[in-house]
Amino acid sequence: MMDITRLRQDAIKIFEYGIKSVDPANAIKRNLAFEDNRLDIHGKIYDLSAYENIFIIGMGKASAAMAKAIEDLLGNRIKGGMVNVKYGHTVPLKIVRANEAGHPVPDQAGLAGTNQILRLLKQTGQKDLVICLISGGGSALLPCPAEGITLEDKQRVTKALLDCGATIHEINALRKKISKVKGGRLARLVYPSTLISLILSDVIGDNLDSIASGPTVPDKTTFADCLSILEKHKIHGEIPISILQYVERGCHGDVEETPKADDPIFVRTQNVIIGSNKQALSAAKEKADNLGYNALILSSFIEGETTEVAKVHAAIAKEILSTGNPVGRPSCVVSGGETTVKIKGGGLGGRNQEFALAAAIAIDGLEKVVMLSAGTDGTDGPTEAAGAIADGSTIRRSKELGMVAGKYLRENDSYNFFKPLGDLIITSPTNTNVMDLRIILVT
Repeated sequence: MMDITRLRQDAIKIFEYGIKSVDPANAIKRNLAFEDNRLDIHGKIYDLSAYENIFIIGMGKASAAMAKAIEDLLGNRIKGGMVNVKYGHTVPLKIVRANEAGHPVPDQAGLAGTNQILRLLKQTGQKDLVICLISGGGSALLPCPAEGITLEDKQRVTKALLDCGATIHEINALRKKISKVKGGRLARLVYPSTLISLILSDVIGDNLDSIASGPTVPDKTTFADCLSILEKHKIHGEIPISILQYVERGCHGDVEETPKADDPIFVRTQNVIIGSNKQALSAAKEKADNLGYNALILSSFIEGETTEVAKVHAAIAKEILSTGNPVGRPSCVVSGGETTVKIKGGGLGGRNQEFALAAAIAIDGLEKVVMLSAGTDGTDGPTEAAGAIADGSTIRRSKELGMVAGKYLRENDSYNFFKPLGDLIITSPTNTNVMDLRIILVT
């Protein structure tokens, strides 16, 4: 029988293998082929000799790593480029410049980098090719407020939406409306150049118009949708009056809507997802199979309040122990997606660490269960941890250190709960981002 140490080690191996499968370099190699000056992307051929210049732009936690992979592929054919990347997520580049900026709340560095991208696009014309590299975090890392809205206004509304537990789809719906570049507007700025967007998806369902707030795709949302989101979460009083008035003006037709599917600017645009949460889950399952587990992918669509999702995952572990369903032992169940946390306390942590803490409470005393939750980007909330790992002994060990798990959960202080236990998952930035991976092992 596998002991708990082996289970914990296997959980980490499965998580790491899932991340490796969505490494930007690997993703680009799988999806792009270049030979005889012809670039093949999912069967669509681009004759690079037909273009005067090739420019690279990008935004997101993985954009610098993606740019390096494109540099390795195309070399000196690239005229120049600029990507906005989260602090600490850059890599050495030869041609493309990387600008480090704030995430998840946009900052002045992000605004400066966006303005540089826009200046670069003013150099482009009909005979140029623009390759746009988009990954998780791209929305916060491409700030360019609409007229009458300041960066501080955007920071306030982003924080209010994060704190109230709004989904990424809801957050991005509003971000698109109050931006000069999101919701398809970046494609308008690139036009009439040819535009190829290579995308690492960090949203549930891989909806193109939600990833990084859809800067290069038609926008399905409306100003009326945004007003409904504000009403749903009752945050009118927490957002700047400039944004509320802007949304209301949009509802009355006084502000132009974002580009829709029939806009001719999209005729010269190709959007391609080169990596996703589903792919990471498939790789994790493959690794678990190879380690001798009966592996099952639960879903890549998991969302909802973190502690409630953790209780459901713990219930699955208990069901496996009791009946062998939905998969026999030794069992591995993997799930993906992205949960939300309603901030009620003043502690430190992130959704994955909070998931692990809630799971630890739910599986207390179960000697044959390990649960891990971590972000594929290597960061979870405002911490250096990607997530945490828990097992049936976690609560007992915490009590020995004088900690009360329920108190830490109420204070949203999961980081300080797991740190003294040595149970944080610390990977450093992975230079990719396809949401979260959760792993249940039962033996």
